[in-house]
Amino acid sequence: MLPMPLTKFESMLKTNSVYFFDLVEFEEIILHYLDTGKHSLAKKAVKLGLEQHPTSVDLKLLEVEILIFDNKLELAAKLVKKIEAIDPNNDEVYIQKATILSKGGAHKQAIENLKIALTHTNEKVDVWSLMGMEYLYLDDFENARLNFAKCIDVDFEDYSALYNVVYCFDMEKDHEQAIKYLNAYLNKNPYCEVAWHQLGRQYFILNMYKEALTSFDYAVLIDESFIGGYLEKAKTLEQLERYDEAIENYLITLELDDPTAFAYVRIGECYGKLGALETAIGYYKKAVHEDPLLDKGWVLLTQSYYLQKDYQKALYYVNKALKIDEDNPLYWRKYAEINIKLNFFEEAVSAFQKCIMLKDEDIEIFIALSDVLSFIGEYNDALSILFTSQKIYKDFAEIEYRLAGLFFVLNKENHGIAHLKNGLSIDFEYSSIVKELFPIVFEHPRVQKLLADFKKAME
Repeated sequence: MLPMPLTKFESMLKTNSVYFFDLVEFEEIILHYLDTGKHSLAKKAVKLGLEQHPTSVDLKLLEVEILIFDNKLELAAKLVKKIEAIDPNNDEVYIQKATILSKGGAHKQAIENLKIALTHTNEKVDVWSLMGMEYLYLDDFENARLNFAKCIDVDFEDYSALYNVVYCFDMEKDHEQAIKYLNAYLNKNPYCEVAWHQLGRQYFILNMYKEALTSFDYAVLIDESFIGGYLEKAKTLEQLERYDEAIENYLITLELDDPTAFAYVRIGECYGKLGALETAIGYYKKAVHEDPLLDKGWVLLTQSYYLQKDYQKALYYVNKALKIDEDNPLYWRKYAEINIKLNFFEEAVSAFQKCIMLKDEDIEIFIALSDVLSFIGEYNDALSILFTSQKIYKDFAEIEYRLAGLFFVLNKENHGIAHLKNGLSIDFEYSSIVKELFPIVFEHPRVQKLLADFKKAME
């Protein structure tokens, strides 16, 4: 049921009557509409309020707030200037000036006005919080943190400020100091699950998993419905390779709230590490059912079926992932590997070429592509790929031995011998790759003699 002033005001609007309201009632009405997002009604209330109380500074400041919301910053600035001339000691004047300046990107000037506001107000916490945000805009994390910390000194349950303090430590990458701060905070407020949760996060970042686990244990002990605490606890248990316990904690989050694809994926990965691949697959399927656009879920299904050597299903699922993110070279690499297993060599070639086009220039990509091209008899294309790879990877035995084999196949034995010598000089043991990829070349008399001479020289 609406408060009496609101009921009276809305009745007035419906009947086109004009009722009188005192200043407090108008402020209550306007703030209600602002809080509930009904800005058109807030504007009407401000207009009527100023008609009945034309000298009210508080109503004019509410008008400024509405102008700022409507992004009419010049009008808002002019009005604030007039109000300042009437009431120069009003803290709200400087707060609104700061808001206007902040929206215009003038964060340093905004801070200067907030400092003035501090000298005129008893509600310093709100101003410190605003100053903290302005310093954040400037990436001045130290001053931002100091201002948010002042808010906490006044109100230990100001969890928004606490999150911001920790955020500043994170941005400064000063996790040790964050731990000291949170421990000091917990000495004064030991039953704060938020602080225990944030402390656990800091330990986790520093790979201090046992300490992190203890912190998350306290968080969920204080609040048994703290989903974030259970999630972080489960992630920590995974790092400690306690997968069964991790699964239990992920399952708790599913009981406390609607299921999430993230939790299903994590449970699936835990089962995968426990060797229960079928159970893992079941959870990955739940994940993609929950979020069909979760490419990671499709990739995990791809990998699972690949491990089971069910390459047809692996191909089906990797195609699902590629439809979501066709610019991910890792997916194209997996697509190529699967197609090789299915003897779809042309598709594998296209996939490896796509990887290179997407700037995946790992030597494994070049080598795999040249090997597939060699296998299907595209020797010149294979040579071209290897020469391209040499621009990035110089003096690599993997490349030299393959160049040697290809040149022998193309009856360019002198070139082949030159590259074979290069390969032997780099890594003699790896010369077995010639026998594996080019068995006929390996039996060639010149190759056998060169191998024997190098082996003798090494003895």
